This record gives sequence, C-alpha cells and structure tokens, in this order.
Amino acid sequence: MHPLKDSEAIVERTLFGHRPLILALCLLMTCVFGYYASNLTMGASFEKMIPTSHPYIANFLENKQEMAGLGNTVRIAVETTGDDIYSAEFQETLKQINDEVFFIPGVDRSGLKSIWTPNVRWTEVTEEGFVGGPVIPSEYDGSDAELDKLRANVAKSGSIGSLVANNHKSAIILAPLYDISPETGEALDYDQFSQRLEALVRDKYESDTVKIHITGFAKVVGDLIEGAGQVATFFAMAIAITLVLLLIYSRSLIGALVPLICSLIAVVWQLGSLRLLGFELDPYSMLVPFLVFAIAISHGVQIVNSTASEIGHGFDKLQAARNAFRMLYVPGFIALLSDGIGFITLMVIDITVIQDLAIAASLGIATIILTNLVILPVVLSYTGVRAAGDHFDLLEKLWKLLQAASRPVPATMITLVAALMVIWGVEYSRDLKIGDLDAGAPELRPDSRYNQDNAFVTSNFATSADLFVVMVKTSDDACVSYDTLTMVEHFQSMINRVPGVQSSFSMVNVAKRGLVGMNEGNLKWAELSRNNFVMNSATAGKHVPPGMVNSDCNFLPIVIYLNDHKAETLTRVADAAADFAAQHNDGSVRFELAAGNAGIEAATNIVIETAQYEMLAWVYGVVGVLVFLTFRSVKTVICIIMPLAMTSVLCQALMTYMGIGVKVATLPVIALGVGIGVDYGIYIYSKLKFYMDQGEPLTDAYLHTLRSTGKAVAFTGLTLAIGVGTWAWSPIKFQADLGVLLTFMFLWNMLGALILLPALARLILRPKELPKAGLEPTS
Repeated sequence: MHPLKDSEAIVERTLFGHRPLILALCLLMTCVFGYYASNLTMGASFEKMIPTSHPYIANFLENKQEMAGLGNTVRIAVETTGDDIYSAEFQETLKQINDEVFFIPGVDRSGLKSIWTPNVRWTEVTEEGFVGGPVIPSEYDGSDAELDKLRANVAKSGSIGSLVANNHKSAIILAPLYDISPETGEALDYDQFSQRLEALVRDKYESDTVKIHITGFAKVVGDLIEGAGQVATFFAMAIAITLVLLLIYSRSLIGALVPLICSLIAVVWQLGSLRLLGFELDPYSMLVPFLVFAIAISHGVQIVNSTASEIGHGFDKLQAARNAFRMLYVPGFIALLSDGIGFITLMVIDITVIQDLAIAASLGIATIILTNLVILPVVLSYTGVRAAGDHFDLLEKLWKLLQAASRPVPATMITLVAALMVIWGVEYSRDLKIGDLDAGAPELRPDSRYNQDNAFVTSNFATSADLFVVMVKTSDDACVSYDTLTMVEHFQSMINRVPGVQSSFSMVNVAKRGLVGMNEGNLKWAELSRNNFVMNSATAGKHVPPGMVNSDCNFLPIVIYLNDHKAETLTRVADAAADFAAQHNDGSVRFELAAGNAGIEAATNIVIETAQYEMLAWVYGVVGVLVFLTFRSVKTVICIIMPLAMTSVLCQALMTYMGIGVKVATLPVIALGVGIGVDYGIYIYSKLKFYMDQGEPLTDAYLHTLRSTGKAVAFTGLTLAIGVGTWAWSPIKFQADLGVLLTFMFLWNMLGALILLPALARLILRPKELPKAGLEPTS
C-alpha cells in the first residue's frame, strides 16, 4: 500500500470531473495573487543580514546604543579637484552637504560626524592648560585667516586620516543610520535612502570641482535594489528564450504557451502569497522567482511531453491529459515535495535573509504543485497538444549513444570517472573560502561606481572603513582605572601585530594623549599612571571622542582598523581576539567580541561555515528519505542521490576556481541546485522502472526512457541553462556569479540523470531486484 499512489484515482476523478470549476478558481486566484504581487515591495534590513543569535552579534546588539558610528554607517567622501579642502568655496559646499545629510530620514543625527559637526573638536596644551573647541569655530567666515585657523584646527583634532584625507584633498561625512526610524517606527527603506543620497548629495553637488564618493552597507543594498530592474530584464530574456525553445521543441504554439503561462502563473501566485503573508523581496531573494519559473517549466515540459505522446497513441485530448496526469502525479508530487522540504532546510541557517529565501522558494514550490501538476493537465484536456513529430528522430543516434551508459562495461567506466571527479572535486574544494574574497562589495562589479568609491576612500584615508570592534566590560566607574587600561593596552599591542591590522584605537590612546597634554606636551609622559586621580583627569573633558566610553564608565570599545574584510583577515583577527579574551577575562575585566562592520561579517562567516554542511546534510537527508519512501529501496536512493552529490561537489570546486566565497548570497545555491536536480532523477528513474516492470531489459528500458522522459529532461536542462546563462552579463556581480553556478548545476544535474543514473542502476540494481509493488505509471 502506498498512500500517495492510492490517492491517485481519487484526485484524478476530482480534477477532471470539475474542470470548469478548477479553471474558474485558477482565474480568481490569479487575479487575487496578481493584485497582491503588484504591491510587493523591494527592501532590506541590516539585522536581517546578520546572525542575530550568534554571541558576537548578541554582544553588539546589547551594547549598540553605547557605540556611536560603529554599526550601520554611511561614509560620504567629498573631494576637491583643486589644491586642497581649505578654500571658502569647498568648505561652503561641505557645509551644505553636511546639512543635507543631517536632515535625511534614517540618519542618527546625534552621531553624525564631520569637521562641520560640533562633536569633532581640537585640543592643545598651553601654559594655561588644555584649550580646545570645535574644528569649525563659531566665528568662521570663510576668510583667509579663518581658513588658516581651520587648517591648524584639523591638524590638532587628530582628524587627518579619518575625517580628512592624508593629502587634504577630501573630507568625510560619517552618518550612522537607524535600522528602525524613531519617528515612524518603520524599517529603514534602503532603496529610498540611497535615492535620496544620490539626489540630495551626488546629483546636487557633484561638479567639475567637487567629486562625491559614498560607501556603506546602505549604499550597497541601494545599488543592488536599483539593479533589480536589470534583473527583471534578464528574467524577461529567460522567458523569451524559453518560449522560443519550447516552440522548437514542441512545434506547437499551444505546446509552448500553455506550460509557459502556467509557469508564470506559479510565479505570480508565489509573489502574491509573499505579499499576503507580509514578506518583501530583498536583493538576495529577488532571483527566487526565476528559480520557481525554472522548476515549473521543468515539470510543465514533462506533462506536455506525456500528453503529446498519449495523443500520438490515439487518445483524445481529455483521455490523453488524464493519462499524463496519472503517469506523472506521483513522481511529480514527490519531486516537488522533495524540492519544497529541501528548500525549507535552509531555515537551519540563523540568518533571516536566508530564512526568508527558504520561505519564498518553498511557497513557490507549493504554487507549482497547483499550477503545473493540477491546472496544466486540466488546460491541456481542453486545448490538447500536437505530438512533437519525427523531427527528433535526428536525436536517435544520441539516444543510442546514451543507451550505452546502461551496459556493464561503459557503466563501470562512467562510474569510475564520476568517482575520480568527486575525489578531485573534494580535494580541490578544500581551498573553498568562507566570506568575501575581494575588497569592496563583491556583490557588485569591480568597476562599479560603489567599488570605485570604496577604492578612493581606502587609498586616501589612513583609517580603514573595515572596523572590527572589541567591547570591554568592567565594573561601574572602573573603565579608566590603571588595571583596566593596562589590560586594554596589552590587547592592542597584541592585535596590532596580527597581519591585516592597520592600527587600533581606544581610551588608552585618549589617556596617553591627555597625560602628555597635562605635562607640557612631553612625550615621556605617554604612559599610563597608577594614580586614579591622574587617570581621571587625563580622560575627562571634551577631548574624549564620542562613543569611546559610556556614562557609567563600565564599557569601552577597542576599534581595530583592518586592511580589508577578506575572510582570512577576519579569521585571523577574530581568533587572536578570542584567544586573548579566553586567557584574560576575569571578574573585573571582560573582552567581548564583536562589533563594527568587520566584526559582524566575521560572525556571519562563522555561522555560514558551520551551517553549510548542516544544510547539505538536511537537504540530502530529506531528499533521500522521500525517495526511499517513494521507491522503497536504498539502492534506488543511491542511484538518484549520487548524481546530485557529484554536482554539489563539482559546484564547490567551481566556486573555488572562480574565487567565489561561501556567503549569504551564494550559500543557498547548492541547496537550490539539489532541489532542481532531484526532479530529473525521479522522472528518469520512475519511467525506467516502469519499462523494466513491463519485462524489458535495462538497456531497452533506458532507450525507451530516453525517447520520452529523457528527451524532456535534456530539453529542460539545456533550456534553463541557456536562460540563466545570460545572467553572466549582468552588471550585478553576484547575479552573474549565480548565473554561472546555476548554469553549471542545471547542465550537470541533467547529465548526471541521463548518464550516471543508468550506469549506477546497471551496477547497483538488477531487474529482479526492482520492487514490483511500485509507483509505475499507467497508460
């Protein structure tokens, strides 16, 4: 007994006995979901991109309010093409840009920093003690004398290299951002924020004499959302290519349009259901609709192919559609169920954006079950579809060649070659890296405007934009005690020697500067004092930068400036900091990791490194169990799963070769590829088993399988590979990378199902070993 098989007749009678009602409900649901899909928005959230339950992130979120400008920030570098920034015209422009940014919704105005904000001050030691004030004095009027004073104030403020470029030809406006607006309570709209930056800053102020460079997470996301229109263009290209190839394949307009329209309906239902459930698309899940379309086309072609075949055998349109439904109901349902549950396994990854992607993909699979397994056969029962004809007889030589894979000697050779490829792939992919492997934003092209802006900031400012922050906790009023600062000094001495670290900054640096200033600028006094009264005096006053100590004096950050945010750099720094914390944390002082954009990315990399294998285990485990429950044979599971495993291993090797790291954007690819590939294996094996259960030898059964189901699998694999291959020309690099990876997986999954699966069947199975009580289709 098999519950799914037993339900086949009931479902068939229900569907084809109420065809008008089914189509009316389809039309109604398409209108409803289409309405909601039209209101689906594109957005992103900083916290959705990070693993919020990881200890690093938990520490960051707990102390977020204590660290001004060390979380989600935007840097706006304003460059002059003149001699330097000390001109009245440039300073007026910088002031206006500073004011524009101040009033942009989403900016944390209290943390805004530039030489035009009052929280950036200069200090110096005089005979009367410390004196200081804002870098831009209240009496500034743009005169030459005031500009000379400004130049001196900048030098005395310690802003050179951080807020002012080393060559004095540009200045930075640092804008911390709210994730949730305190005014509206809504999440920051990164698309709108990025557009405002462009309109109010770059478009308004960039000229022949002033250049604008903008970096930060919000700008990356804004540029990705802006590129969504180009993603839609490539989606349209894929649809057009699929239509043309469907026409060539079926030689029938009905045979091309019906599966295409049903697949597009699946996408509309998916997008509408997402909106109805309160979700939105983000830059990392906006490619999911194409994957849903691809999977829908894969199943649609099988149904059209089977219906055309039945019509070719003399059945009328209604009976042909019913026969096709009966043949494909169980394998199609199991394949889609494997897809959906496989995608749900992405939920084990504690990163919200990936979990949202899992939900989006699984909803898409649910819609395909309805649109392509239910509605498509009903539509074909009215329209019919002409049999493809004899023009595919040209492929007979190819089928005969592939048939050899089911013979003993070729099967042994194929399996041996596959095993060697897997061994090579495993060995080569040992160098697969976690995280970003390039400077800037790897999601964008190296020559993109953002990456050019990032390169400018990196090359002109001494302090990197890649910040790794270690948080130091003490008891109340002990943050600047000798014991605390001595421990912090030891940490900085250690971390500054780690390769990839530019420098570090903490209250130790502030205290030493204060001690020197209190002693007539004598550098011999740049040592921590055991006298608490002296230390309190040295760390008091307006010369202490904002965010370097909290009001209870029990928290102080150590800001570590890195050369880049590459995976190796982050791993070295995080390991060194964690080792130091493990050795020196006690009841009085605790070093906690990590904040800053680099610290957050380090935590993300750690989660992804652990989760990628857990995800694969779940994906293959779920698919394997479902295949076993369907065919009741462990050997069958091996035949279907092994080609998928080979593709996964080779895909990781390809990522290593292409220099693509495993990160938020690329981690789901292998799971998605497995989901699509298992469809091929289940359809091929189901048809092969049907012919063998009819008493045919394996080689003959496989030839018949190739002429029917195999033909559809080959067409689908090639069609989807060509469609997604166009992504390689996308201006968004991560879409281009995904295009290459998915093209590879579509092709290798197809080849695995057509070549490796029958070879494994020859070596592992025997006709007499195939279960007789099965799920063979009937015709």
